[in-house]
Amino acid sequence: MDELAFLAAVIVSVFALVDPIGTLPFFAALTDGMRPADREVVLRRATVVVGAVLGVFALFGRFLFAAFGFTLQAFEIAGGILLFLVAYDMLRGQAGSTRLTPDDEADALARRDEISVVPLGIPLLAGPGAISTVMIYEGYAGNDPLGIASTFIAIGVTTIATYLILHYGHGIFQYLGRVGVMALTRVMGLLLAAIAVQFVLNGALSVLSHAPTIG
Repeated sequence: MDELAFLAAVIVSVFALVDPIGTLPFFAALTDGMRPADREVVLRRATVVVGAVLGVFALFGRFLFAAFGFTLQAFEIAGGILLFLVAYDMLRGQAGSTRLTPDDEADALARRDEISVVPLGIPLLAGPGAISTVMIYEGYAGNDPLGIASTFIAIGVTTIATYLILHYGHGIFQYLGRVGVMALTRVMGLLLAAIAVQFVLNGALSVLSHAPTIG
């Protein structure tokens, strides 16, 4: 049961951070005027980028910990703060500061052949929040095969869900409307805020439990 709960938590976290539903307006704007075939190419490349980037950081994240000499606890606290900032912007109905800026959007519209990688793949979908989250969960997993597999299952589920949501994006966007999309974004932002606080608490409690006592 604990393993299923861990898997569910990882899937919810990664999906909320990738946030394909919240990305729908950007995807629609960036691919506006494209032929369906061209839009499909952009979508396929973007989802491949998401899966590859998150997979690489999940696979090699623990080696980055060793290479740079920082602890999982430090990364938990820093990642939790970052996730909370993203969640706060989502709750306010805004794209996070790690996402698309007006200058990025204007530049992307002028270079549509590249938008599948930047800014759609990175950082709109696979942003710093999602990257740090998969690294933290891999750190939690340690040497547990099921724990390690959970992160990659979550990445796979999120990548497939992202493709499907964006593939049918125009229909979904028209059905939900901007109000519906923003409502879903706020719900995911609330879940993400709770996850972020838990990350910080886990890191802080771990540090305090290993702190030397006086007297």
